[in-house]
Amino acid sequence: MQLTNHPTGNYRFLTGIAPYSAGVAAAPGYEIVRVTLHEPAPYVAGFQRIDQLLAAQNRPAQALCAVELRLPKPLTFEGFIDFNVGYRSLLAERNILVGEANPVARTNIAPAIAPPAEPSLYAFSYTVPAGNEQTAPTFVVAGAGDLRDQALLTPEAVVRPGEHSLSALREKVDCVMQVMQERIAGLGMTWADATVVDLYTTQNIHPLLDEAILQPIGQAAAHGVHWYYSHPPIADLVFEMDLRGIQREFRLP
Repeated sequence: MQLTNHPTGNYRFLTGIAPYSAGVAAAPGYEIVRVTLHEPAPYVAGFQRIDQLLAAQNRPAQALCAVELRLPKPLTFEGFIDFNVGYRSLLAERNILVGEANPVARTNIAPAIAPPAEPSLYAFSYTVPAGNEQTAPTFVVAGAGDLRDQALLTPEAVVRPGEHSLSALREKVDCVMQVMQERIAGLGMTWADATVVDLYTTQNIHPLLDEAILQPIGQAAAHGVHWYYSHPPIADLVFEMDLRGIQREFRLP
């Protein structure tokens, strides 16, 4: 991973893979704002709503720095790769890519209850000039699932595939926690800078919350964790995390 400046988006990004970057942090003088849609919208139409909001706030398309998607169900590895081709084209159309690098962080999960009928936009983040009262750094760490190598989208990379015992879940959680730690450090942040930590799984990880998650995140545990009863985007995976440090969030009707 390499921390790279987006030339027009007013943020820095950790290089990742073709579908997404590993994380983003606002450039000096700017902050990241997060927006949640009250109801997820089909993601192509959702991007049109992003366009409208950015235009209304006199922000360029390149200010978009993070996207959160919802899927009807988890995909195969091949289906996930195919989906990413269409998704990446939406960014390319808006001149958001930096050369061949995708700067936009992303979380993409499949709700186990009340999933959308088609791939949908749930939330997004973008940069704005920081107000005088804004002092804390703002950032978004992209979602990561239980893969030993996040760039290797094959069954061979899955941590203890097909296993759901407590020891297997502990190994999966430890793997993802390590990825989160590496990405936070790569952005120049610490767990203490996080305002929200999200967990995505349908497995019973309650026995692991204390020792494997809350204790390692330190001061961020004061804010608790948000547990979404959801699947990672690939059917072979069972645990995903993301996190952010954001001062302002709002909801679109």
